[in-house]
Amino acid sequence: MADKELSNVRSKFVEKVSKSVLKQLLDDLLDDRLLNDGEVESVLEDNTTKADMARCLIDIVRKKGKRGSQMLIDHIKTRDEMLHSELFPDSQEQPDAAPPTQKTWSNRLIPVSDSERTKKMSDPDIYKVSEKSLKSRVALLITNRNFTDEDLTRKGAEKDEENMLNLLRSLQYEVVRHNDLTAKGIEKALREFTTHPKLKETDSVFVVIMSHGKRGLVLGVDHRQDKPDEFPVDKIYKYLGPQKCSALMDKPKVIIIQACRGALEGAAIVSDSAKPSVVSDEASYRPPSPQGGIVEDSIRYVHKEKDCISLLSSTPDTVSYRREDLGSFLIQYIVEVFNTYSHQDDIDELFRKVMQRFEDFPDETKRQMPTKDRCTLTRRFYLFPGH
Repeated sequence: MADKELSNVRSKFVEKVSKSVLKQLLDDLLDDRLLNDGEVESVLEDNTTKADMARCLIDIVRKKGKRGSQMLIDHIKTRDEMLHSELFPDSQEQPDAAPPTQKTWSNRLIPVSDSERTKKMSDPDIYKVSEKSLKSRVALLITNRNFTDEDLTRKGAEKDEENMLNLLRSLQYEVVRHNDLTAKGIEKALREFTTHPKLKETDSVFVVIMSHGKRGLVLGVDHRQDKPDEFPVDKIYKYLGPQKCSALMDKPKVIIIQACRGALEGAAIVSDSAKPSVVSDEASYRPPSPQGGIVEDSIRYVHKEKDCISLLSSTPDTVSYRREDLGSFLIQYIVEVFNTYSHQDDIDELFRKVMQRFEDFPDETKRQMPTKDRCTLTRRFYLFPGH
């Protein structure tokens, strides 16, 4: 009986649950329509302490009966698995009657629990994150949608920008945004980013560039076949390295590039198809009509390139795809994976899960596989969402 189970763990729930998880549980139960707006407001506004909020919530839910109580128990497991195992240890030993056939992706960022954060922060093999560094996080987001050559317009890029902006902000990154830049404009934006005042205090940075591309190159908005406008990807690493930006030394630098790396299809066999439902970010693609050296200071040498990890949207020489209504598959899958797993996984594992999402590509005539590149992380980097 789920309602009796909640009664039995009431005291421990009040003691152990964090305020951030409490708020997530309220959101979940509101979405389930188990609670109404008035009940949620009552929990948050009529109680001054976290313990009182927890008591109020569990008592309201118990009165909803077995079904409501089970919904809360299920959400506790989703939001804080460690708390769930403490409250309901017997359930951990019972295998599920039928394993789920597919994963459920969260549409909101799941916060890390206080206990999990404390456990991870005591690990010497992680990049350190503090309250001060969390408040100083900063990211660079460059989105090229509108090109001088109108045939290169990247419809759906605005959705990618919205999705990445919301994700980065929810991870507490201040986002420096640029739109529709030439190659020179991209370089200028990077150069200015390396002087951002928050870099001295931040624990990490994200650099996200979304455009057309070729292998090793991101294209500026003035690109034409007869007059290339190309920005070398290699320059990103040079600008973020110790020679150009000493403030980021020994800090994780996460680079995401949504752009083709060539013109080849990613599938070994391609069957004929009707009007494509997805389009490519390779600049020559046209849908069928009508459709430096080591830096030295006075006392030590430093690595020329270190503490970087990159996720590129496709393997070398192949295209990457986007839907004109939903944006690129890469950005869609990054948001899904980060929302669902960043509370427990480090950045390297998150990128692996993103790559795994592409094993079941939604269009049977196409294939795409992102690539982790130039990974020089020496420790695990956790994002600690919700703190």
